[in-house]
Amino acid sequence: MSSVSANHIWPITVYFEDTDAGGVVYHANYLKFFERARTEMLRDIGVGQCELLSRQIGFVVRHMDIDFIQSARLDDKLTVTTKLIELKRVSMVFCQELVNDAGKPLCKAQVQVACIDNSRMKPIAIPPFIISELTKSVC
Repeated sequence: MSSVSANHIWPITVYFEDTDAGGVVYHANYLKFFERARTEMLRDIGVGQCELLSRQIGFVVRHMDIDFIQSARLDDKLTVTTKLIELKRVSMVFCQELVNDAGKPLCKAQVQVACIDNSRMKPIAIPPFIISELTKSVC
């Protein structure tokens, strides 16, 4: 469909529950941070999860490339930057970056998300109301 460039910033704090016994963020939790940031990006443009569920619309991760650069630790103040870089009929690609309060990248990911019909678990076109909001946020 098109290449786009929308940015979203989401601040987080590392809690004890995010870490291992040494106070280092467990690797799977970076994926949770990125997932939450994408969810908040949609929420900020008016596309909430409850509305999606009521319409039997879901988004699933189709592919992810992730680079763990440096560990985050307990009580770190971090920021996830989410940038929509590609919008197609059925999928979107996001670049996401987790940085510390000094702006140093800790983890980067490129995530392809596909739109599905939750009841059939089959790909569907991204609904026009979502595309409209995503492209509106780019301008």
